[in-house]
Amino acid sequence: MKKIILLLSMTLFCVLSCTKNKQEAVITENYKFFNLAVDGWKSKKINQYVNSINYTATEVPLHYYILKDNQNIEPKAVDSIFKLHEKERVVEIEFHHDEEQDLLQQEFTNLSYDKAVKYMAFKIQKDFKVVTSSNDTIVCSGVLFERNFKVAPFKRALLYFGDVNPNEEIQLIYDDQLFGNGLMKFNFKAKPLKL
Repeated sequence: MKKIILLLSMTLFCVLSCTKNKQEAVITENYKFFNLAVDGWKSKKINQYVNSINYTATEVPLHYYILKDNQNIEPKAVDSIFKLHEKERVVEIEFHHDEEQDLLQQEFTNLSYDKAVKYMAFKIQKDFKVVTSSNDTIVCSGVLFERNFKVAPFKRALLYFGDVNPNEEIQLIYDDQLFGNGLMKFNFKAKPLKL
């Protein structure tokens, strides 16, 4: 009888101990996500100021987009989704006039407003490329122009690059055809933010 009680006690202890370890692991993963949310999801912003326009480039960690699209997902699932997309990079580019004027007006772009919007939405993609620390050149594979309908004083687009080694530093190259301010380089010296 003593052996049965001892065996049941040991089993119960093991079950409780394993459950506690699993809960601690989930709490640790959630804490990492919480720290990222508090400290900021984005890496360092890099600014360049040319002819009254402030150009700001920011590399955004993939974990941010995975969690944004899947808010009720477990941390381990986030890691597996991340592994599927770890060779992708997302860069946010923002254009801001120093007097908060609408940059898509004809005086800045030499295009009608409608054509400037279409350029931002579809053609600006060809103006961007990334050079990796191993000197590979990767063209922009997609762009998302965030329309704000003149509510915010800036224009923003998300740039997508694929097939980038996750351990490489990148340099964003922008050949400004829309505003005519020439070639700009944004060096992201740090590797992408990881959990």
